[in-house]
Amino acid sequence: MVQPLHPTILAIESSCDETSASVIRSGKVLNNVIASQAIHHKHGGVVPELASRAHQQNILLVVNEAMQTADIKGNELNAIAFTRGPGLMGSLLVGVSFAKGMALALSIPMIEVNHMEAHVLAHFINERPTFPFLCLTVSGGHTQIVLVKDYLDMHVIGETQDDAVGEAFDKAAKMMGLPYPGGPLIDKFAQLGNASTFKFSQTVMPGLEFSFSGIKTAFLYFLRDRKKENEKFVEENLNDICASLQRHLVQMLLQKLKLAAQQTGIREIAIAGGVAANSGLRNELAQTAKELNWKIFIPEFQYCTDNAAMIAMAAHYKFLAGKFCSMDVAPIPNLAIGG
Repeated sequence: MVQPLHPTILAIESSCDETSASVIRSGKVLNNVIASQAIHHKHGGVVPELASRAHQQNILLVVNEAMQTADIKGNELNAIAFTRGPGLMGSLLVGVSFAKGMALALSIPMIEVNHMEAHVLAHFINERPTFPFLCLTVSGGHTQIVLVKDYLDMHVIGETQDDAVGEAFDKAAKMMGLPYPGGPLIDKFAQLGNASTFKFSQTVMPGLEFSFSGIKTAFLYFLRDRKKENEKFVEENLNDICASLQRHLVQMLLQKLKLAAQQTGIREIAIAGGVAANSGLRNELAQTAKELNWKIFIPEFQYCTDNAAMIAMAAHYKFLAGKFCSMDVAPIPNLAIGG
């Protein structure tokens, strides 16, 4: 069957703790409906079982809102897209199962989308980077430098060998007694502090690889030793601690990104993922771009965190390439870029 050149696609994102749906028509995102899960805040992190249950409660409401606000009927859809991975198995299953049921009911094809590839393609919602470009994808679960040769041709050229930078932010925040999610709070307090107040040691890794587990351990010992001298150390120095730690983590990211740009000769640089919303990273990247004559691309805040609009954009290009999946598709929690 000949596929339309201007498809209308419904996309679903359910990889972690955001239930989201989006409709894209002719490559233009019409909406981006997101239902967040506040239940995890009191637990200090995402609880997988609670996340999957919340997805089951939210997904029909979110999809209905996306269809209604886009003024789209089911018979106008050409395909339904969903996140296959990476993510939490229970959460992914909800989105995959819903997509299968809807695709069967409407007799339309399905499109599986890699969550991390979608983060990269979020840049095409409003802007249009020129290929090839480098994308630093940074989130609670991933820290990668991706060489993007085309919409569907990406290669990871550097990544963390242990923890992600987003986890480092959140765990450091937890050590200071800040509520979950702590990364945005560190950013908030950092804007009020002096980033030169405290120094932290660097993790030395070969090539374009990252490591953040040692940073968490070093920060734990730093707080322990300072609190022995002053029980109110964190309370009295919170802004400066956050500013110093944030600058340290951002510099670790940019050090590798500069090396990747130098090695590849590429000057079109993008960032994506939840940590791409961090003001310190955005400001330092902008300053680096001026110094090194980079052209940078940063998504809107709503497209940095998990969202279905980026799934929809990835699905649009997969649709044009005729890349559909069968009904026996299953989630892959550790799905890699290019996998």
